[in-house]
Amino acid sequence: MRMWPGRSYPLGATWDGAGVNFALFSENATKVELCLFDSPDSPTESERITLVEQTDQVWHAYLPDVMPGQYYGYRVHGPFDPVNGHRFNHNKIVLDPYAKLIGREVRWDDSLFGYKIGEDDLTFDERDNAAFAPLAQVVDTAFTWGDDRPPRTPWHKTFIYELHVKGYTKRHPDVPEALRGTYAGLATEAAIRHLIDLGVTAVELLPVHHFPKDRHLIEKGLTNYWGYNTLSYLAPEPSYDCKANPLNAVHEFKMMVRALHAAGIEVILDVVYNHTAEGNQMGPTLSMRGVDNAAYYRLAPDQRYYMDFTGCGNTLNMQHPRVLQLIMDSLRYWVTEMHVDGFRFDLASTLARELFDVNRLGAFFDIIHQDPILSQVKLIAEPWDVGPGGYQVGNFPVLWGEWNGKYRDTVRKFWKGDGGLVSEFATRLAGSSDLYQQGGRAPYASVNFITCHDGFSLQDLVSYNEKHNEANGENNRDGADDNNSWNCGAEGPADDAGILAIREQQRRNFIATLFFSQGVPMLLAGDELSHSQNGNNNTYCQDNELTWLDWNLDDQKREFLNFVRQVVRLWHTQPVLQRRKWFHGRSIRGSGVKDISFFHPGGKDMSDGDWNASFVRCMGVRLAGDLIDDVDERGQPIVGETLLMLLNASHEPISFVFPETKPDQTWELLFDTTIVSPEPRMASGGEQYPLQGRSVALFRTRAPKETMPVISAAAVDSLVRDATHPAAAHAPRSASPSHP
Repeated sequence: MRMWPGRSYPLGATWDGAGVNFALFSENATKVELCLFDSPDSPTESERITLVEQTDQVWHAYLPDVMPGQYYGYRVHGPFDPVNGHRFNHNKIVLDPYAKLIGREVRWDDSLFGYKIGEDDLTFDERDNAAFAPLAQVVDTAFTWGDDRPPRTPWHKTFIYELHVKGYTKRHPDVPEALRGTYAGLATEAAIRHLIDLGVTAVELLPVHHFPKDRHLIEKGLTNYWGYNTLSYLAPEPSYDCKANPLNAVHEFKMMVRALHAAGIEVILDVVYNHTAEGNQMGPTLSMRGVDNAAYYRLAPDQRYYMDFTGCGNTLNMQHPRVLQLIMDSLRYWVTEMHVDGFRFDLASTLARELFDVNRLGAFFDIIHQDPILSQVKLIAEPWDVGPGGYQVGNFPVLWGEWNGKYRDTVRKFWKGDGGLVSEFATRLAGSSDLYQQGGRAPYASVNFITCHDGFSLQDLVSYNEKHNEANGENNRDGADDNNSWNCGAEGPADDAGILAIREQQRRNFIATLFFSQGVPMLLAGDELSHSQNGNNNTYCQDNELTWLDWNLDDQKREFLNFVRQVVRLWHTQPVLQRRKWFHGRSIRGSGVKDISFFHPGGKDMSDGDWNASFVRCMGVRLAGDLIDDVDERGQPIVGETLLMLLNASHEPISFVFPETKPDQTWELLFDTTIVSPEPRMASGGEQYPLQGRSVALFRTRAPKETMPVISAAAVDSLVRDATHPAAAHAPRSASPSHP
């Protein structure tokens, strides 16, 4: 086979239309061999080519006779000296860290380990793993994007829907069976229609970077379902590729993005750059460990071992410029080549550990902020890791949104009935200014959520006091013990009408709170469908009906779905719920009304005694629609309706006195979480409203009816779809009776 010198950049295997350039970084290697395989079933390589060219620690060659579709891996020679951090083993085929397509996934065998299984990690294993190692495949990235454009939804108008590519469509009756559980399935009209009807503006996909299925899980009949164990940062997970589709995972992923963009929906990836699937010193040699262990990983002072800030065995070495380059190249690739719109960074505090402590001004953030591509997409941090000082909610820099764990915990505790929380609860409703304002960030830095993939679903949050993770095979030891949940009177499924009614009411309270808080709302896929995981709060290994969404809804579930849609419609159409600026908490321009006001049940401003009393579990919040103090894209003042939200976490009903309004206005009831279909109700300031226990009621100010335009609910739906998803606003609805 002909071989030319090639280039040291770009790294990876690059097809240029005439041949393929191969380039692999290894600082400490003494020799690198490129191994070509004829097929994924080949027991060994058909060609072994020594890369003689080395430029700036990059080994490279150009092969004019290689085409897209070629399977390949590397054998990297160097010292096997674990005590000094080196774990080279040329008997092992290792995966290119820059692989863009996985041609063969890991086939577990003892030969995949660099040491002798059953002995310690200082032993050297001489067995050849060529028949079992993961292989990369050269890919032609050409794709017809047409007029695809990023939706670029403003942060303050963003509604994130966290979903699993497989779990979302695996049981969907209107998705063709061959496409269920795949990228192509998520691109179908039926899958996207639900997102449009729900008002979603962005999907946040659980990890789609390639990840192996952990050996210990497979041996227990389980699997790595969530995917938080990345092996390849540029390759889409091939198990979500539709096998009936002749296109590979790269092309199918692009088709999915293009379809979602056409519906006005952004695509955000959940990414895991903090560790890899190779684990600690007892883990397999699959890729970076065999390419250059000492360069890619953070090693402990005793270099035989790894610094572990993730609880997964290793941590990527953010101090090494080539590791930073890998991460940045990966991020830019997914934006420029795959057209994604943003990233949620798993255990993001790990990325900020410049030395040992978390440093928000670390090199990673400096590079992101100056990058003309990455600085313009949505960046979301999971602001914690398992290392010392790892809980960093509120401490990430500008440009970054954060999963607000304090919001989640406070809202859960409030509706559980815990006392002494009204002050913090009010702060969370108003955007968590205590966390984000001082650092120059806006309310939309707070990504608000009640539930996410990691923990109880919303249905289980109101149905279980304790986790029930026995199906995970760890004797219920795994998963969080502190869930701030309340089962409403019975553990798990119940047939008591009173208990079921309270559960429904509590779920409506959570949804209303989420969408009427300042910040970016995030909903866990399936919560709107009343999905239950039977009390399992750690379903990372459950690839079955426990995690696959059930789309066949009974009347009660359909009723709740309609409630969620109603709440989201209100959120979309009420500017006061989508503020870009912080509340002042005071009168503006001499007005006697504040932009935000908090009331006790007597209809007067909350006093210091109210804020500090442990027994207070009820309050009212008024958001002044004419004091938003902001302008739209054309510089016009933003003016909306004034809203009043009454919240009562006590089990007892309370008569709440309406605060005063302008002389020509009254309060109109929009909804009450205790009433499925409330009758029209108007009230003036000073009148009383019977606020039931554990409920939320929402009102708006209205002028006399003759001055207000009349608009039907169907017309409102149409306006919302046109405003948020113009390209798909008039797509046909599903006619299937089993589909919501």
